[in-house]
Amino acid sequence: MPKDAPPNGDAWPEQIPEGEMGPRRKVSEMQAKLHRWAVADPGRRFDDLFNLVHDPATLLVAFDRVAGNRGAGTPGVDGLTVAYVEEEVGVPGFLDDLRAQLKTGIFRPLPVRERKIPKPGGSGKVRALGIPAIADRVVQAALKLVLEPLFEADFLPVSYGFRPRRRPHDAIAEIHHFGTRGYRWVLDADIEAAFDNVSHTAIMDRVRLRVKDKRVLALVKAFLKAGILTELGEHRNTYTGTPQGGILSPLIFNVVLSVLDEHVMAPWKNDGPMSTSGKRAYRRSKGRPTWRIVRYCDDFVILVHGSQADTQALREDVADVLEPLGLRLSPAKTQVVHMSDGFDFLGFRIRWKRKRGSNKWYVYTFIADRAKRSVRAKIRALTHKTSQQDFASVLKRLASIMRGWANYFKHAVAKWTFDKLDTFTWWRLVHMLRARHGWNWGQLRRHLKDGSGRWVIAAGGVEYFSLSKRMTIIRYAYRGNKIPCPWPPANPA
Repeated sequence: MPKDAPPNGDAWPEQIPEGEMGPRRKVSEMQAKLHRWAVADPGRRFDDLFNLVHDPATLLVAFDRVAGNRGAGTPGVDGLTVAYVEEEVGVPGFLDDLRAQLKTGIFRPLPVRERKIPKPGGSGKVRALGIPAIADRVVQAALKLVLEPLFEADFLPVSYGFRPRRRPHDAIAEIHHFGTRGYRWVLDADIEAAFDNVSHTAIMDRVRLRVKDKRVLALVKAFLKAGILTELGEHRNTYTGTPQGGILSPLIFNVVLSVLDEHVMAPWKNDGPMSTSGKRAYRRSKGRPTWRIVRYCDDFVILVHGSQADTQALREDVADVLEPLGLRLSPAKTQVVHMSDGFDFLGFRIRWKRKRGSNKWYVYTFIADRAKRSVRAKIRALTHKTSQQDFASVLKRLASIMRGWANYFKHAVAKWTFDKLDTFTWWRLVHMLRARHGWNWGQLRRHLKDGSGRWVIAAGGVEYFSLSKRMTIIRYAYRGNKIPCPWPPANPA
C-alpha cells in the first residue's frame, strides 16, 4: 500500500439526519443491525446475506460510492466509465441489469486491468494496480457494505488501515503513546508483495468464520479468481493475491491479517499476562518483555518494552504466523531498530531523541525523507521553466498538492520542513516567470511587489499558497480505544 496513506473515509462521514429516508438511511440501518448482531454473538455465522448484497438500495449506495471515488473516470477492461454509465446507459437501467445478473447467478467478474504506477519517493520502482470494470466495482462496493459491519465487530483496535473513522494519524499517535512509555525497541516489518501473495485458501477460511451464505462466499472467491489483463494485453490467472485497487481488497486483507493481530495481542486479552498495567509491570520486573503491534493494512510495527533479543525473537514468531497465509517478511526491508535510531512509518519519521538544550528525551514525529522527495518531484514536474501551462492553473494545482500534503503532515514536527518547501516552491515559480516573460530581477520586483512592498505571486485572481503562512502545526490527539464506531448500538448506555 502507499506509504503516504490518506485518511480513511469508508464509513458515512456524518450522521444521517433522523428524518431522512431513502437508500442511505436503509443501508445504514442494515449495517447497524448486522454489526450489533455480530458484536452480541462473536461466533455467529451469517446466512441470507446475498439478498442484502443485491438489494436495490445497497446497489444504489454502492454505485454512489464508486462514482465518488477518484478512479471513477478510469475504465476497466470493458472500457466503461462512471460518466458513460450515467450519460449513455442510465444508472437505473444499469443497476437493474446488474441486479438481475446477480439474482439469476449469471454474474461473472471480468479480469482486472493492470496499470503500473510509480511508487512514491522517486525510487524508480512501480506498483501494479488492478482496475476492475465498473459493474465489478459496484458489486464489490455492495459486498463491502454488507460484510464490513460483520468483520468490524472482530477487528482489534491495533489495526488502523482502511477502516471506518480511523486514520494513519491514529496509528502514529499509538506509536508515540507507547514509545514514551518505554516501548523503544521496534520490529519495523515489511511483507513482501503482500497483496500479490496472500493465500486464497487463507482468505476464504477467515471469511467463512463469519459468513455462511454460499452465494456470498462464491462471489468473494470469484473476485479473487477473476484474473488480470496485463498492460501487454495478456491474460494472467490469479492463484494467489487480491489486486490493489479493488474496493474489496483492503477489507479482505484486513480480514486475513487479523490472524496476526490476534496472535500478537493474545496476551492483552482479559486475564492475559499483559491485560493490565500491573501485570505488564510485573513481567518487566522479572526481565520478561511486553509488546504491542500497530498495523496499517500490510504495514506494521511491533513495539517492544524489552531487549533487542526479545524483538528478534518476535520477528521469528511473526514469520511463523505469516507463513500459512502465503506471506513472508522481506529480508531486506524488515529490521529490528531502537527508537533512538528512528524508523519510517506511513510517511513519518519517528525517533526518540534528546530535546535540544536539555537532558530530557522525547519521542518526536518528523516527516520522512521519502515523503519530502515525493512532493518535491510533483512540484518540479508542475513548475518547469519551459512549461506553457496557464499560470493560474499552475497555482491552483500547486495549492491542491501542497494543501493536501501539509494537511497530512501538519501534526508532525514540520515547521522547518514547511518553510524549506515554501522557499523551494517560491523560487521554482520565480524562475518559471523569469523564463516565461524574459524578466530581469528589476522587472521581476516591479511585477511581484505590491504597494506595501510585499512579494505576491498571483494570476487570474489565484494567489500562491504559502505553507508557512497558511498552515498551522497542531498536535494530534491520541484517541486510543475511544475511536467511535460508525454503527452505534440501538440503545446506547
